[in-house]
Amino acid sequence: MRKVLVEEHSAEWKKKFEEEAILLQKAFGSEIQIIHHIGSTSVNGLSAKPIIDIMPVVRDISKIDTFNNEMIAIGYEPKGENGLPGRRYFQKGGNDRTHHVHIYEVGNPGIERHLAFRDYLSTHPNVKKKYGNLKVALAKQFPYDIESYIKGKENVASEIERDALKWYNDVEKQR
Repeated sequence: MRKVLVEEHSAEWKKKFEEEAILLQKAFGSEIQIIHHIGSTSVNGLSAKPIIDIMPVVRDISKIDTFNNEMIAIGYEPKGENGLPGRRYFQKGGNDRTHHVHIYEVGNPGIERHLAFRDYLSTHPNVKKKYGNLKVALAKQFPYDIESYIKGKENVASEIERDALKWYNDVEKQR
């Protein structure tokens, strides 16, 4: 049974992302266009589960399954779409997960959703604090119940995502 552990932000998370991005770039080569650090560990000052979320953006999602052996060789478990059509998902670390990789094809709306969420929290300290406090409280309330932890933050995360996408689109229009 996995323990729900939420920690204060660590500078190590960025370093772990950068190290893993090098491994992923080697595994996928020129198929990868760009690799983003996403999720709560990518937001400076945000409390998070210490699992690094990584989002490579690729040319052709249909080719990604052919790289499963390369991902297994560097410690990942391929999970296919894992409930999100157009995505390929990989986990590293077994029950003590260390990394999640979410691969999308260029142009997939999931990319914007993840980047908007990350950037919105990075630039809205009050929202970041509220979200971080909620995650800490839920981890204490449900230390061995990941489903209840996820469900407990679902409404707030959806609200943040909605506001983030609006904000992100407004910022993009100004560029």
